[in-house]
Parts: sequence; C-alpha cells; structure tokens
Amino acid sequence: MELKIRTDSRVALVDVTEKVNEAVARSGVMTGLCNLFVPHTTAGIIVSENWDPDVTHDLLAQLQRIVPRDGGYRHGEGNSQAHILSVMMSTSINIPVRNGRLALGRWQGVMFAEFDGPRERGVDVTVVAAEER
Repeated sequence: MELKIRTDSRVALVDVTEKVNEAVARSGVMTGLCNLFVPHTTAGIIVSENWDPDVTHDLLAQLQRIVPRDGGYRHGEGNSQAHILSVMMSTSINIPVRNGRLALGRWQGVMFAEFDGPRERGVDVTVVAAEER
C-alpha cells in the first residue's frame, strides 16, 4: 500500500509513525517485518527520536551544514543537495512488527525526510508476516 505524505517546506522531517502503524494494522500482520520504501530521489525515510522537536531541528541543521544547498554542484536542476541527502538518509528501512504494531523503542518514530519540497510524496509500505514454526 502507499501512504501519501504532504510536505510544507523545502527541507523537513515529518513524523509518519501513526500512519505507518495504521497501515500495519490494516495488513492484519501481528508478527513480522514492515518495509518502508520512498520512490523518490530527493527524499528519504529514517527512524529517529520523535518526542523532542529540537532533535529534528538539530538533525536538519547539521545535515544542511554538511551538505550545503549551494555547494557548486554540476546538476542543472539545482537540487543536488536533496539528492545527496536522500542517499545519506536512505530510501528504505525495515522495522519489526510485534502485536500488530511497529516494534519501535520508547522515543523512536518513523520520519519522512523531505529535501526538495514542498510536495506530495509517497511511501510504499509492505508488511510481511513471520513464518510460524
């Protein structure tokens, strides 16, 4: 299934944990694995702290220091920063499913990483049941 994510700024981390948990619940899988895949070259998906918004702010600020927007890149569309950050963050993650929900740590959440917004994006969600033994 595909989740639709609307971003409202050029660079953002959007907490999609509950949307993903809803997709997991709809799958009916109680124990297994959830794969999240972002089919975009200027966005990504990560697990990070989702309790304190300062963490999100600090993470984005540091990423933009490491990979500046105007870094003398050759790519003609002007969004090389977004492509580089997408590769650094990854476009796919796997999270265990337990009791019909993502098995995340207490402070963890699933964050959609936007680097070339604002846009409407998609996240592909695949939930696979664990084999019973």
